[in-house]
Amino acid sequence: MIRVAESAGFCYGVRRAVEIAESLNEGVTLGPLIHNPVYVAGLAKRGVKPVSQVSQVLPGQHVVIRSHGVGLAEHQALREKGAHVVDATCPFVQRIALMAREAGERGIPLIVVGDATHPEVVGVLGWSMGMGRCVMNPREAGELPHMERAVVVSQTTLDEALFDAVCEALRERIRHIEVHHTICPATRQRQEEAIRLAEWADLMIVVGGRNSANSRKLYELCSALCPRTYFIESAAELQTDWLRPHDRIGMTAGASTPVCTFKEVVTRMNDIERQEQVSEIVADHAEAMTPEDYFMASVDKTMVQLRPGHTVTGTVLQIKDDEVSVNVGYKMDGLIKKADLSSTDVKVGDEIEVEVVKVNDGEGNVLLSQRNIVNRKNWEEIVAKYEAGEFVTGTGKQAVKGGLIATVLGIRTFVPASHLAQHYVEKISDFVDQEMTLKIIEIDKAKKRIVASRKEVLRAEEAERKEKVWETLEVGEVRNGIVRRLTDFGAFVDIGGVDGLVHVTDLAWYRIKHPSDIVHIKQEIPVKIMSLDPERGRISLSYKQTQPRPWDTADEKYIVGSVVEGKVVRITTFGAFVELEPGLDGLVHISQCALTRIARVEDAVNVGDIIRVKVLDVNSKANRISLSIRAVLEDEALLYTGEDVAEVYAIEGAEPMPAYEPVPEEEPILEVEEETAPEDEPAAVEGPVAEEETPEEEPAAVEETAVEEEPAAVEETAVEEEPAAVEETAVEEEPAVVEEPAAEEEPAAVEEPAAEEEPAAVEEPVAVEEPVAEEETASEEEETSVEE
Repeated sequence: MIRVAESAGFCYGVRRAVEIAESLNEGVTLGPLIHNPVYVAGLAKRGVKPVSQVSQVLPGQHVVIRSHGVGLAEHQALREKGAHVVDATCPFVQRIALMAREAGERGIPLIVVGDATHPEVVGVLGWSMGMGRCVMNPREAGELPHMERAVVVSQTTLDEALFDAVCEALRERIRHIEVHHTICPATRQRQEEAIRLAEWADLMIVVGGRNSANSRKLYELCSALCPRTYFIESAAELQTDWLRPHDRIGMTAGASTPVCTFKEVVTRMNDIERQEQVSEIVADHAEAMTPEDYFMASVDKTMVQLRPGHTVTGTVLQIKDDEVSVNVGYKMDGLIKKADLSSTDVKVGDEIEVEVVKVNDGEGNVLLSQRNIVNRKNWEEIVAKYEAGEFVTGTGKQAVKGGLIATVLGIRTFVPASHLAQHYVEKISDFVDQEMTLKIIEIDKAKKRIVASRKEVLRAEEAERKEKVWETLEVGEVRNGIVRRLTDFGAFVDIGGVDGLVHVTDLAWYRIKHPSDIVHIKQEIPVKIMSLDPERGRISLSYKQTQPRPWDTADEKYIVGSVVEGKVVRITTFGAFVELEPGLDGLVHISQCALTRIARVEDAVNVGDIIRVKVLDVNSKANRISLSIRAVLEDEALLYTGEDVAEVYAIEGAEPMPAYEPVPEEEPILEVEEETAPEDEPAAVEGPVAEEETPEEEPAAVEETAVEEEPAAVEETAVEEEPAAVEETAVEEEPAVVEEPAAEEEPAAVEEPAAEEEPAAVEEPVAVEEPVAEEETASEEEETSVEE
């Protein structure tokens, strides 16, 4: 009788590490992944090899940290080398490492009860900030110095009784002790079950790697209770002479023993047991047999013992239309129906492997099957691939409701419609007769049912492709990408297999309402990589950084003095902002919005107006352009010949724009002005229009009139009368007379644009300054009226 421990084989932590390692196509493990040389050698053939030191790891290489874990120094060294760390540390070990780190940060000594050479203990001590030490037994604990306080943990595979004994010894040396029972529950369960089996069994078999601490511990526990305990690594080490008649056999395995290895040992032990039972039956009846019976028993002993499900090798004797006769070394030949042949290409004399279906079909025939063997092997292979997380190859056979029926190694497999692709599949029949790579996601061993997924394979391939792309990305690099999706906050751009986000503020140098104002879906655009976040899988891109900045070329495109056209985009109390091109705005100050004084900018322009402006100043470094509407209007005023410029461009209800006139300092100038300037001088600013109408001889006549007829009148008016009266006379009584002489006599009357437009009037510059003299004698309240 054979009993097998239910908890034998991989524990959770080891199984997790194995699954992670087998999911990699290539890489290394920091130390042997598990203490099983057979499995480690097989893993190395698949591309994941063990290395003993961090120095052997190559930059950018995938490194699997085994379930035992490593210390803080190793983690930092791997990061500095730029390796891709895949942490498969057992969660129980990670918990102990966290306790060690917390104790080290608090400055509290850490004591680990366990084997100081075990990788798990070495790794835990590496997180203790130099505050940790290891003890193995009560004697070593008693040799420690007295401590005020300490934290005590144990190796996960330690015997619980030993841990309790060491803790008792530590309590005598440590005043305040903080004990954490960190023995793995799976280890405790496996050891308790092994003890129960050893107490019951006559023969105990422990399967595991000889370098495995937990396997050695199982052997020690079992051998203490069952003297006939054997420690093996594989089925090849089993020996038939270990077994005695009527033995009760117990079997268990360490946490590092693969399931396939343990199953092989159990199967081999079953075969040995059955052979011993047959030999025992023959020996028990040997004395009661007649010579004839003894002869027949001897013949039977030479025959193969068959049972349903037994696999044997036979020789093809005869091939008929519907069946094949095979000699399997039994007293009766076996028959195989052609439907049960895995290959119809068989000939007489071929040796084939078959499975016994029935020893006697009722007519004395042994029924055999070759297909069952192939299916069983394929099934075992599929199960092994499922447990290892490997992909399989299948072929679509039939579209059914809810999915696709495919065959994987000749076994019927169901692929749900939702797992055929990463998007919705409208016609499942398109996958019929198509070969595809699948991942087994579910197996029902009792019902022999398999569920597979093509979508998981596509996801894994996409993840691998993205990982390779990530390795090539660099901040500051410019790449071409395809716009895949637009949102209110930006555009997602595919840059070779991975998507990055161009935020709405990085699409243009100016403000936009929506990304569709700049780009559209499926458009190819250049983008600059601004930042990379591999942990969160985020890439920040910029489109505007690949485009010229408008302000960089503003001084070349907009020359001072040139007239350009723009759109009013914003109005403030001090002026209007005009868009010359997207991202480039200039300011028209309120004083430059019209020829006359205005109270509000809206009295001259409105948002949305297309206007012509003159460039007054360009400062690319400060991002400023000064513009003027008034300057354009003054230029255009030169085209008018018979109209008053102020009246042509005046805004209804607005006051005239005051001219800027510097006050002269010298008295002689004032005296000359009083003698020579005409009474109507203040309105001389408007002279440019009159200049074109006045004949060439007229300026002299005007001079005579201004000098001879009314020199005194001007002085009396300036001194005795109010300035307002002078203005009324100048504006109302003689507008035409004032305009004519002012055109040539007063070109530089005021340092305003109006004065600059009269270069031809050079003869009497002194006469222009008479209004200034009047202003000096006038009161502050009358200054505005005089200027106007």
